[in-house]
Amino acid sequence: MAENYEEPAYELLRKYRSFEVRKYVDTIQARVTTSGMNYGESARPFRRIAGYIFGGNERQQRIAMTAPVHMWQSGEESLMAFTMPSEHKMQDLPNPNDPGVELLHVGGEVVAVLKFSGLSRPSKSLRLQNKLRKLVEAEGLTTSGNAKLAVYDNPMSTLPFLRRNEIHIPLEWDV
Repeated sequence: MAENYEEPAYELLRKYRSFEVRKYVDTIQARVTTSGMNYGESARPFRRIAGYIFGGNERQQRIAMTAPVHMWQSGEESLMAFTMPSEHKMQDLPNPNDPGVELLHVGGEVVAVLKFSGLSRPSKSLRLQNKLRKLVEAEGLTTSGNAKLAVYDNPMSTLPFLRRNEIHIPLEWDV
């Protein structure tokens, strides 16, 4: 399913045995922040951001869906973000009707990426985040931020074994 959607551009910097390092370009995100640490209950924030791109904005403008949907924890908050299609500039995007949907520029970053299929439950995601951190450290690399879950396929219509998911962890990397 995700192959039909635009994905953020990146450059593959290095491929290790169990993970790879990518440098992503700058993007614009539509983001929702919720209190509490529970991105396992992602339907509400997803609907809020989807509402924005499906016309819940000041111009009732539809904006193309992209992949992946990113989810992560920061302190006591859960965040979810959709990347806006690359054709858009910040000034071109309509303001959201929902004041909890925030549009923001996100600087490109270098991340370690661990690919996986199947379900992306919080317990599995946390286990894979820890695994990726250990793999990164074993290669002498240094992490520099919160891990993110990247979900590429619709969990309601894609069989688990066909799902494409990734864990992204920012790295300190001299480019």
